[in-house]
Amino acid sequence: MESAEKISITTKTLASGNCQVKFFVEDEQRPQYGYLLVTEPKPVGDIIEEIKNRLEKRRMDTMNLNPFFPLSPTSDDPNFYLFSA
Repeated sequence: MESAEKISITTKTLASGNCQVKFFVEDEQRPQYGYLLVTEPKPVGDIIEEIKNRLEKRRMDTMNLNPFFPLSPTSDDPNFYLFSA
């Protein structure tokens, strides 16, 4: 699925040695921002792909709600936070 969203990132090295990535999803209908904790050095392209994969997983989890048993998607990933802008 091709999407017209653009992702921009800024990184910050933490005292623990991990890297905090703040990202912005520039989408006309639904702008979002969030944070990703990266534990190992990665190229920017890999970080953006990981963000895209996690966003797609969240979208799929939201779409798979059963109307008879409405359970909200579990966000069991403490290294990925997503907010509406």
